[in-house]
Amino acid sequence: MALIGTATAQSLTSYVNPFIGTDNYGATNPGAVMPWGMVSVSPFNVAGPANLPIEKDSRWHSTPYWHGNPFLTGFSHVNLSGVGCPDLGSLLLMPTTGPLTVNHLAYGSTFDQEVAKPGYYSTFLKKHNVKAEMTATMRSGRSRYTFPAGESHILLNLGLGLTNESGAALHFVSPQEIEGYKMIGNFCYNEGSERPVYFVMRVDKFPEKYGLWKKQPANKGVEKDWNKYQNQFKYYEGFEQWLAGDSVGVYLTFTTSADEMIEVQIGVSYVSIKNARENLDTEQPDGSFDQFVGQADDAWEEELSRVKVEGGSTGDKTKFYTALYHVLLHPNVLQDVNGQYPLMGGKGTGQVLPGQNRYTVFSLWDTYRNVHPLLSLLYPERQLDMVRSMVDMYREHGWLPKWELLSNETGVMVGDPATIVITDSYLRGLTDFDTDAALHAMLKAASEVKDNPLRPGNAAYLDEGYLPIDGDGKEKVWGSLSTTLEYNLADWNLAHFAKEMDLTSDYHMFLGRSMSYKKFYDPELSILRPLMADGSFIEEFDPEYGMNFEPVPGFVEGTAWMYTFFVPHDMPGRIELGGGADNFVSQLQRCFDDSLFSMHNEPDIAYPFLFNYVEGEEWRSQQAVHNCVEHYFHTGPGGIPGNDDTGTLSAWLIYAMMGFYPDCPGKMDYALATPVFDRISISLNSDHYPSDKLEIVTEGTGHFIKKMWWNGKRYKSYFLNHNEMVKGGVWKVQRYEK
Repeated sequence: MALIGTATAQSLTSYVNPFIGTDNYGATNPGAVMPWGMVSVSPFNVAGPANLPIEKDSRWHSTPYWHGNPFLTGFSHVNLSGVGCPDLGSLLLMPTTGPLTVNHLAYGSTFDQEVAKPGYYSTFLKKHNVKAEMTATMRSGRSRYTFPAGESHILLNLGLGLTNESGAALHFVSPQEIEGYKMIGNFCYNEGSERPVYFVMRVDKFPEKYGLWKKQPANKGVEKDWNKYQNQFKYYEGFEQWLAGDSVGVYLTFTTSADEMIEVQIGVSYVSIKNARENLDTEQPDGSFDQFVGQADDAWEEELSRVKVEGGSTGDKTKFYTALYHVLLHPNVLQDVNGQYPLMGGKGTGQVLPGQNRYTVFSLWDTYRNVHPLLSLLYPERQLDMVRSMVDMYREHGWLPKWELLSNETGVMVGDPATIVITDSYLRGLTDFDTDAALHAMLKAASEVKDNPLRPGNAAYLDEGYLPIDGDGKEKVWGSLSTTLEYNLADWNLAHFAKEMDLTSDYHMFLGRSMSYKKFYDPELSILRPLMADGSFIEEFDPEYGMNFEPVPGFVEGTAWMYTFFVPHDMPGRIELGGGADNFVSQLQRCFDDSLFSMHNEPDIAYPFLFNYVEGEEWRSQQAVHNCVEHYFHTGPGGIPGNDDTGTLSAWLIYAMMGFYPDCPGKMDYALATPVFDRISISLNSDHYPSDKLEIVTEGTGHFIKKMWWNGKRYKSYFLNHNEMVKGGVWKVQRYEK
């Protein structure tokens, strides 16, 4: 697939390849979207006949698009990027030709000639001889279809999506306008998190025929017979009353001339149809399709220009700016143009304050590690609104979010990550939020022992300092050791937030709690090992088990090796606990030499930077980071080493290529490595930071650091403080090859 677009060679958007991450479990999609946009218009190709590869490999169902499936059934308008569970992928448009059919297995088409760039996607549907193009505003999509001569159709399918929510309704306002809603929000198949997405759809040509369809109850075995399956659909020609059901849709029929273009607009809201219409009217009042493509490109160029790089190869720049593009997809704006949004928990409507945004899609177990620190540095105004959104969720729902989606808590993953994000943001200087409410929310999560969704098993944690495995070998809390480490890191952050609030006794109490990880240390293996309720180590224990996400007692999506150094808040203490620097370096190096390190999952992604904690061994971090950048990331569809997790792997790459990394959220020191580019110019927001510019200048060749300077003075530490960096200046690095 080639990246083709109208961007000039000098534009930053020309380096973005949205196909990166659409294979190798990356779970991204190449659809058209604005920075932090509510709507994205993506090709949808995760449904097809049984002989196609997608039906044999359900791993791709968390995304609307997989690079390897040649069968496309529409273009969805609400989507997620880089997630491990399916949801959204709804409001599917599809242009077709020939006799009308609304069976997606019959009207689906192979496709080629794909083009993608920020804010634009197009492809050619081979079965229908139709060119399909799409772009987006923040809350609406716009599609342009170029038809051949003959009978042509535009279909809106509300019965197709990534999850199995039931319920949709729609009707014709006029032959050229349809309104309705579809139930979505069944993330990871968790029941009870559904909510409606409302829409208004308009087409710019009057149809010769129009109507609705509804799929009738299926008979046993009928879906194996395409002809019988087609007969399941009942048509309602010219129908203008509401039609509801689990699988309903719209058809519009036209007689088109050769190369005739028809455009479709869809406005979206999570509050009401009225708001969906207002979003559409406000964001697409007039203007051509090409003008909206240009508008999207301009928006992306502006946001990407917060960081400008010089030097490096074209491939390096493509990896870097595509990673930044992926980071800016989620969390995304939730409120409508009038400021309304659904309250957390689905009860009522909230209103944002003027000039602020309400955000959604907080995959916090992933993103607390690097996405939010990166947003704090590059887009502090956005990160501050995200913190405000989290605090507001506590006001509305009673708890901070863990994995929030569309103002619903999905409960996915473990730990108390919002406490970490809020503290980290505050310590980076983003303090303009309700700190009293935030403190109350954090203390509640840290102290409640009954029905605590953020810290299950908190009673045992408070009593013993760790989560145990019961005598029968079962866990009451997923990943007892891993989850304890997450609570430790949250407590360490809460201690520092309490200190900022002048709560000295709380500071010392939570700081002490954060050190309970030491109970897991097994001196014989020099590794962290799960504990039984009686305090003894689990007997049947393989430190390498869990590498391929197979369930393993004590650990969450990882092995003992991936967690044994996951004590970012106390690395000096962890080194001492393990027998000193030599043993630490030996074990950490073994992780890379023996393939015990995993770049595709979160628990150990800071490992390449941890050699910096041992004087004289910093070169190992420079080597490890370089190897990871070169080996795990590339410019093809599989160019992300696994699920991007709403930008987490992309954020790692951005930091690594810039040469510094927040190995411990809440700690303001970045661990240093060798920058990839000759010059990196970071535009700082002077409304939040003392300076408006930070520069990184690199001389020489190679991927090892020979000398460094900070603002003209020799710099010998391999950590550099965030609050010093945002005062502005120049970090200069001299590179060499060993």
